[in-house]
Amino acid sequence: MMSKSHLFYQSDTKRPVLAEARGIYMWDVDGRRYIDGSSGAMVSNIGHSNPRVLDAMRRQMEKSTFGYRLHFETEPGEHLAAKVAALSPEGMEKVFFVSGGSEAVESAIKLARQYAVTTGQGSRWKVISRAPSYHGSTLGALALTGYDPLTRPFEPMMRAMPKVPAPRAYLDGLDIDDPATGAHYAAMLEAKIVEEGPESVLAFIHEPVGGASTGALVPPAGYMQAVREICDRHGVLLIHDEVMSGGGRTGLFLGADHWGVAPDIIAISKGFGAGYAPLGAMIAHDRLVEPVLKGGGFMHGHTYAGNPLACAAGLAVLEEIEAGDMMENATTVGGLLKARLGDLMQRFDFIGDVRGKGLLLAFEFVSDRRTMAPLPKALNAHHHFVELAYAEGLIVYSRRTRNGLEGDHFLVCPPMITTGEQVEEIVALLTRALNRFEEKVLPALPRSA
Repeated sequence: MMSKSHLFYQSDTKRPVLAEARGIYMWDVDGRRYIDGSSGAMVSNIGHSNPRVLDAMRRQMEKSTFGYRLHFETEPGEHLAAKVAALSPEGMEKVFFVSGGSEAVESAIKLARQYAVTTGQGSRWKVISRAPSYHGSTLGALALTGYDPLTRPFEPMMRAMPKVPAPRAYLDGLDIDDPATGAHYAAMLEAKIVEEGPESVLAFIHEPVGGASTGALVPPAGYMQAVREICDRHGVLLIHDEVMSGGGRTGLFLGADHWGVAPDIIAISKGFGAGYAPLGAMIAHDRLVEPVLKGGGFMHGHTYAGNPLACAAGLAVLEEIEAGDMMENATTVGGLLKARLGDLMQRFDFIGDVRGKGLLLAFEFVSDRRTMAPLPKALNAHHHFVELAYAEGLIVYSRRTRNGLEGDHFLVCPPMITTGEQVEEIVALLTRALNRFEEKVLPALPRSA
């Protein structure tokens, strides 16, 4: 057992030392078992220690572990790029590998800008995003992010981009299944484009199915199609941030596939490499890439872009997803888990919403379902419940619902290999944690009216 840690991360919360992880389970050095109910940070899509992925990585390690992208092409990189292109919307056949989601988003906005400059649209530079949202921790990606605690300290160091409200119909008392709701939120994007001046707007970026900042938010009827039409009408590029929703977790390879809407650029990571190696990608339409390459090349890159070991792992991950029908399992088991979360909502009146698609799911705490008022901010419910679940041996992921300032939602996103029996294990542990929260945490502060 290590006596002192020299690492530091977001907080001083002490965690046990990880010993091993297999499937959906993890063990610490004291032998205690945990269910990975959030796949880490929605990363371990195919579960831990998949033997075929590990074998593919070993085979690649015997050949080469690094080949700089400007010196060599590599077979794993070429094969993975071809596989990704085949899984992407028609015409999106150009792939640029990176090491993570922030890099993928940075790459997307830089390609968009270089395309605009190369094609004589140099006045376009603004990238509209949503609030709340999260698109990464590097300064370029953070400028797109709408999550106050993460952005406020760094505002003097970056140029914040325009924001429009995320389509949180459940908080606004609107019907998610009514196309008028989708039109309502999409109209806010068009109004913002007009306000900023269409000639200055480069792109709009959003998550087809919400990630951490909105807690598995599913767009209302008609929203995705309306956004695509608005972007086309004003010559604005559409970027889909599929860092969390991509890789099959929602039941299809890309979250946007559920609505048949194709963007111009895609950022993907997390479950795409499933935690076996740092890996992400930007996927772009040919019509954007060709002018940039002819105009002098893509002025961007990272040392580990296209790393052959990471690409070998990523290719093996995609092969495992297909061979194991994991996207179909995400749909089936995700439907069961969502229904069981709905059962918990009926039992605990402080759960105000359950949402998501496939195995990208979340539930949200409220003090009043009628008004959707949040629990008191000082209660710090998002932190307390995560700790209660952890004490029960269940890992879940939380964020503050309302721009990071208040509200509490929890992502329940186990790996895509999860079985029906394991769903019941997860629900049993959630129930115990919810009971403890109701008994020990809620009485600590007065509930808001």
